[in-house]
Amino acid sequence: MIREIIRLKDNGLSNNQISKSLGKSRTTIIKYLCLIEKSGICFKELLELEGEELSELFEVPNELDLLNRDQIHKDLYSIFPYIEKELKRVGVTRQILWTEYKTKHPQGVMYSQFCEHYNKWNRKSEGYMPTTHKAGEKLFIDYAGKKLHIIDKDTGEIKPVEVFVATLGASQYTYVEASFSQQIPDFIGSVQNCLHYLGGVPACIIPDNLKSAVTKSHRYEPHVNEQFACFASHYDTSIMPARALKPKDKSLVEGAVNITYTRIYAALRDKEFYSIAELNVAIKKLLLTYNQTPFQKKHSSRTSLFLEIEKDALKSLPMEKYELRDYKIATVQKNCHAYYSADKNYYSVPNAYIGKKVKLVLTQSVVEIYHNQARIALHPRSRKAYDYVTIKEHMPVNHTYNSDWSSEFFISWAQKIGNHTKEYIEKILDKKQYPEQSYKSCMGILSMESKIGKQRLDNACKRALSYDAISYNSIKNILERGLDKEEEQADLFNVSISNHDNIRGSKYYA
Repeated sequence: MIREIIRLKDNGLSNNQISKSLGKSRTTIIKYLCLIEKSGICFKELLELEGEELSELFEVPNELDLLNRDQIHKDLYSIFPYIEKELKRVGVTRQILWTEYKTKHPQGVMYSQFCEHYNKWNRKSEGYMPTTHKAGEKLFIDYAGKKLHIIDKDTGEIKPVEVFVATLGASQYTYVEASFSQQIPDFIGSVQNCLHYLGGVPACIIPDNLKSAVTKSHRYEPHVNEQFACFASHYDTSIMPARALKPKDKSLVEGAVNITYTRIYAALRDKEFYSIAELNVAIKKLLLTYNQTPFQKKHSSRTSLFLEIEKDALKSLPMEKYELRDYKIATVQKNCHAYYSADKNYYSVPNAYIGKKVKLVLTQSVVEIYHNQARIALHPRSRKAYDYVTIKEHMPVNHTYNSDWSSEFFISWAQKIGNHTKEYIEKILDKKQYPEQSYKSCMGILSMESKIGKQRLDNACKRALSYDAISYNSIKNILERGLDKEEEQADLFNVSISNHDNIRGSKYYA
């Protein structure tokens, strides 16, 4: 009768219709429906219960049964502290612990009663307001506390890897990915992969207070990491960090992390992976099943809810993926260029900003230059050392900067004079000084060729290299003191010794 009441109510019949169909009074039907509602178990789960389990929920026990039941409940409640501790372990569920309990206590309660009594025992005194999330509004992100690992093929070393978890608010559609670290490149890469996995962008992203997302946590005005803020701007979303030490702000992703331990970690515990890509392929397969599994007390799954209510609510993805940026503060030099030390090259800036501090923002392909939050120059990024990327309009009308001068120009000229001269010019160009000054030093040294000849200049450069004296004045002093001639005499002496040895070995040696 109870099963029929549940089935008919689940089919949408009213209490009067159920009463007439079963031949029972309306009061009896209402009494059982109230008991069903108090149990907190949905109709679908109740219909799946065996007859013994179902009757156990609603039967009225006699005195002897009550005595036995009291003893069963005492045994049950005595193990709840152990159960609470075990549930914190990775992959351990109530179903597993209930199976262990029934093995030790065959007469013990069934699973539904086990969960109901544990909830009563574990109920907190303080209440909370349930949160309703709108579709497409929030994406909660976090890293799992427990790590997975991969094995280095060459050394056999076990390397721990981080596990990134994200879940949408309305559908609880979840994304999981392994990465090498929580540093900015890996973190932003994981968030970007998540958005492309979802096929859209939520209105806001709610991260934890890790350094890659938040440089300084604050209850009201946290400081979002500059790279992450640029990422959010590119994807037209906002960042709303959770409050520190307030896990309820991101309780959905906390729950998703716990389910990840059971559905993904437990399934991978005995498998070996030799690359992060191989591990992520296995995770994606389990993630598909995870999202398609129906909720315990609902008829739908995360995937069906996502497709039904949330996918269309997400904003569309931009045409291009976000590129990581590098930031550099530089002073505009007198030749109207800003120097980027990592690539050893120069980018032109309008001459009005000479002597001022500017900010270089570099992606893999573009260099943007800002002054007081306004962009004043845009260049393609160069990877060539000592390269000048110049826009002619940035130069003053009466500028004296010779556009024909370049590092290649001076190195090629030096190569024609000699190897020591070439090496010396390269060292001057490597010095951290204004490029205009370097070029003038190179021009001053190489122009000496017309006065003293190639051999003397190359010997002077050789002598200066032995002193590690890299400047125009060093070459000038060596030539004035005649030290280059010592190099020339040493070379002649070495040649004469070599010729003497050759003659001595010949048949004409007397």
